[in-house]
Amino acid sequence: MRSLEKDRYGLGHVKDFDTWTKEKLLNGISTASSERHFMMYEAIRKGASVEEIYERTHIKHYFIEQMKELVEEEEEIVKFRGSLPSDELLIQAKKDGFADRYLSEILEIPEEAIRNKRIGLGVEEAWHGVHVSGTQDSAYYYSTYNAPDANPVSYDKPKIMILGGGPNRIGQGIEFDYCCVHAALSLKKLGFETIIINCNPETVSTDYDTSDKLYFEPLTLEDVLSIYKKEKPVGVIAQFGGQTPLNLASDLKKNGVNILGTSPEIIDLAEDRDQFRKVMDKLGIPMPESGMATTVEEAINIANKIGYPVMVRPSYVLGGRGMEVVYDDEMMTGYMRAAVGVTPDRPILIDRFLVHAMECEADAVADGTHAFVPAVMEHIELAGVHSGDSACIIPSKHISEKNLETIRDYTRKIAEEMHVVGLMNMQYAIENDKVYVLEANPRASRTVPLVSKVCNIRMVPLATDILTSELTGRKSPVPELKTQNIPYYGVKEAVFPFNMFQEVDPVLGPEMRSTGEVLGLAESEGEAFYKAEEGTQSRLPVEGAVLISVNNSDKPEVVELAQMFDRDGFKIYATGKTCEMIREAGIPAEHVKKGYEGRPNIQDLILNGEVQAVINTPIGKEDKHSDSYVRKSCIKAKVPYMTTMAAAKATAEGIHYVQTHKEGQVRSLQEWHSMITNK
Repeated sequence: MRSLEKDRYGLGHVKDFDTWTKEKLLNGISTASSERHFMMYEAIRKGASVEEIYERTHIKHYFIEQMKELVEEEEEIVKFRGSLPSDELLIQAKKDGFADRYLSEILEIPEEAIRNKRIGLGVEEAWHGVHVSGTQDSAYYYSTYNAPDANPVSYDKPKIMILGGGPNRIGQGIEFDYCCVHAALSLKKLGFETIIINCNPETVSTDYDTSDKLYFEPLTLEDVLSIYKKEKPVGVIAQFGGQTPLNLASDLKKNGVNILGTSPEIIDLAEDRDQFRKVMDKLGIPMPESGMATTVEEAINIANKIGYPVMVRPSYVLGGRGMEVVYDDEMMTGYMRAAVGVTPDRPILIDRFLVHAMECEADAVADGTHAFVPAVMEHIELAGVHSGDSACIIPSKHISEKNLETIRDYTRKIAEEMHVVGLMNMQYAIENDKVYVLEANPRASRTVPLVSKVCNIRMVPLATDILTSELTGRKSPVPELKTQNIPYYGVKEAVFPFNMFQEVDPVLGPEMRSTGEVLGLAESEGEAFYKAEEGTQSRLPVEGAVLISVNNSDKPEVVELAQMFDRDGFKIYATGKTCEMIREAGIPAEHVKKGYEGRPNIQDLILNGEVQAVINTPIGKEDKHSDSYVRKSCIKAKVPYMTTMAAAKATAEGIHYVQTHKEGQVRSLQEWHSMITNK
């Protein structure tokens, strides 16, 4: 339960299940779901028998009986609410798997009190190794409170502990695993023994030979502190595992853990909108207008003051979840009423939505006083699409040299002002030729592997060198780093799971939906984009027909797009006003009906294989007829589709390049890197 990282430390008191009646809970568990076991727990608490639960779930009696024992034990513990339980009960609770955090929640006392009491009683985690098959003495270590410790510890070399990225989730892929692996390899070269803690076995960082020692444990304060006390490392690295270990950093530091790199206070400052804005005001760096709200009235007042459209998101969730663009008071009311868990400490964040703005980002490596920016990444999709879902290009192609220098300058100033030590990622948007800061992430980001590969800069080893400089006595490498001239393009494209969820509308927006990413390298932007699409298993056609149907706000760009496809010999199908505009420009186009206009229509065209690519930008609220069926049909028929004009133009450029250059460039990464020169 702790490893789920859903703010659940046990089976009880999840959501509002503890307020449900026994009958409602029994009805709830009749259908298998991710919440079934939490409902079962509360049903037992409400008096449901083992047999009643078996009848509804057909889960074996043994498991239901084990859960019943936990419920009964919890009811005994709760009798001590407001104070520590008896020594015997606390010892038994730990042996039966109750977490310190869960005990503190049900007893309504500080977690620290629980921890100190059990340590005083000699109740501490022990570990046993599970032997790795085919090796002589390698093992994965798992904890228990039910056996003597069988965990050999060496003190031959100074140790450094790396906190991993936690469970697999949409919005987090290989990037943090990449960082943890390269950190472990770099630390070994610097003479340190490496320890990795992670709860997810499906990663390279949790291979037995990546680190010197591996613990499969939840990334919680209880578990990490126990290992820290056992291993006695000289420091802990929290910035390579994404948000998961960063959430622990402050509490670890309070408990005497030496956090290497950017201090937890700076990390908290970057996440605090008000504090971060004060830093930007001090540096004279513009940010979009914003505010925070906890009620519908507050949200509407702030949105009207800023001016619609606005970007809204909960302050207490990660990875772009719950993020939405809101266009009017009605939408804002609906969003606020649907938001769960909003409190004065956990408000909704409201930002001015930058209309038709180019989004970009920059990664930096910093040593607290100097910062180096190896690349500025230009997003192909405009602002409003989550950075993890947007295709991006390195080096930038369409950002002016003036704005590129502004972005580098802002990134350096922010890193130096905030005394960032290690890696940092900055998000920017350019609206009407003005650069705005969106957010700062003083940690490794999903773009680190991409920048490292495209620019031939070993960002994680450089950051690791900086993090350990006080321990090794080595000088910071940052002042020696030089800006490079990259004579080719790298295009990152996101991989989506929509083919597995064919009834989900595959529209891109501020909430992240991708599950991976690929990289295409070529001397031209067009070929790099084509390669990246090929890498996502969505190969672009080089001949045939294209269907174009765009919303009103995208119609000014539709003629230019049609010209690009017409130039390359594609037959053009188009709907309604889109078709009229293309024909008025002198470009041949065949009209096709929308789904509600009769047959044959768009859907027939796609499913019959008469079009090889579809450009369909969503109509949103402006039409009573949904156009999601177009995009869903593309998924079912495995036809490449683009839902933004930026992606459509990049597609057309990629197709044009491949049409006019029959021989594609295939080079090894080392060959591409040999072309790089210093500026």
